[in-house]
Amino acid sequence: MADTGIFCTTAEVQRKAGANASTTANVEAYINDFVTQAESLINADVTYNFTDGYAALDIDVKGLLKAAASSKAAMMVINFDLDALGRSTSTLMLNVLKDEYDLALRILKDKRKQGFVLNE
Repeated sequence: MADTGIFCTTAEVQRKAGANASTTANVEAYINDFVTQAESLINADVTYNFTDGYAALDIDVKGLLKAAASSKAAMMVINFDLDALGRSTSTLMLNVLKDEYDLALRILKDKRKQGFVLNE
């Protein structure tokens, strides 16, 4: 099976989810599903379809999309089995990943930066 996501790869999600994340959810089939969900959430939240015009985006914008999508997908991996990492470790990791996701989305949604994000 190959990566089916556009914004990030399985390996990038796995690095953020951690070495001891759920052995069930920390595999390519699950991560492909989580990445697709994350990409749709990002597009809907920003109200811009980055997926369709991804190839034309600036490298920095692609980096923001990678940060957001890989963080959101890693949260889904961790949340699948909180006990795999331990509840307190899972909670800490989820909070850090949520902060990264939220920051990337704030930048992508910021109207003052819209020209930068949309490469206008």
